[in-house]
Amino acid sequence: METPPSLIGMDLPAMQTALQAMGVEQRSVRMRSRQLFSWVYNHGTTDFDAMTVFSKTLRDQLSTAFTLDRPRVASMQVSVDGTRKWLLDLADGAQVEMVYIPEAKRDTLCISSQVGCTLSCRFCHTGTQPWVRNLTPGEIVGQVMLARDALGAWPSADIAWNIVFMGMGEPLYNTDNVAMAIDVLCHEEGLAVSKRKITLSTAGVVPQIERVGREMGVNLAISLHATTDAIRDVIVPINRKWNLAQLLETCRAFPGLKNARRITFEYVMLRGINDHPAHAHQLVAMLRGIPAKVNLIPFNPWPGSGYETSTRRSIQEFAAIVQRGGYASPVRRPRGEDILAACGQLKSESTRPKRFVASRAPKASPSAPALHATPQQGITAQHIPPAAQPSPQEQP
Repeated sequence: METPPSLIGMDLPAMQTALQAMGVEQRSVRMRSRQLFSWVYNHGTTDFDAMTVFSKTLRDQLSTAFTLDRPRVASMQVSVDGTRKWLLDLADGAQVEMVYIPEAKRDTLCISSQVGCTLSCRFCHTGTQPWVRNLTPGEIVGQVMLARDALGAWPSADIAWNIVFMGMGEPLYNTDNVAMAIDVLCHEEGLAVSKRKITLSTAGVVPQIERVGREMGVNLAISLHATTDAIRDVIVPINRKWNLAQLLETCRAFPGLKNARRITFEYVMLRGINDHPAHAHQLVAMLRGIPAKVNLIPFNPWPGSGYETSTRRSIQEFAAIVQRGGYASPVRRPRGEDILAACGQLKSESTRPKRFVASRAPKASPSAPALHATPQQGITAQHIPPAAQPSPQEQP
């Protein structure tokens, strides 16, 4: 017998349509749909019988036609620093990971948008897992709701986390579902998450970036990680499809871009790869004119990565150059490393069945020449051309 669909992920108009189909009178369907929306997303109820504003008949109809299921917790790990990582089971047996990071000022929830990843960034553990499928709006919203269940964070108005699309997957290869999920998350009668508290991180799906600012209205983060196409083509292969010049041009035209709404550029620090002072000078020059900040991320090792974290001295020197160039350059403190919950370490064991046929997002073009390195080695300093020394005009 087929399991009824979950209401999680359904927006207000869809709930109104569902209630109309159940025979709720036209004169009251608008009010009833708002009540249902509030019970689901503001109160986070997991039981239709708790919705005592509805008649017993309507509650029975709802429980027959729908569920209130979130993703299920397969396992949960807690780091020595308090970071929590959940492995989540989805209805079809696929799995994703989600991370909660407690902070002094405001906690952060890192959620996933795909099972596996469409990209193959060399330094990212998730990138070693082939793409399986996109998450639905309900599976995206369900992660936030499950975290609130686990942490006793209901009703919605009592909690305000930062939510970052920085888990498994490339959000802009699942743009429609991510946009629908954000609409539900931010609705004032439901979860009521401020759009200022949501950040979407992309490796550079250029045609979809404008939509983030125009339609979604959330913060934008760019996984940059290199200052030349020669390096980025290898460590972030999507660069072969949309190069740095195209990416930065799109960032300059980002809707609503201003000092109060800056783009965050994420830059993982790989020893001997992208951490030379000349790279820092290049970074300052290429970002000139873009209201931005730069998050420097010490590489978080994972088994078989073949990369090393930049030395503390290299990171500090790099940060100082970027800071002098006029850009805030905080160094992200690794969290949850002991449970592989830090940036770039998430991965599940889900695989795509051989009989599975679906339209997946386009891969980066293979036409650009790759620098030679084995998967085990990653790339090392000798595989990458030295950074060009900045001209006198580029010196900060």
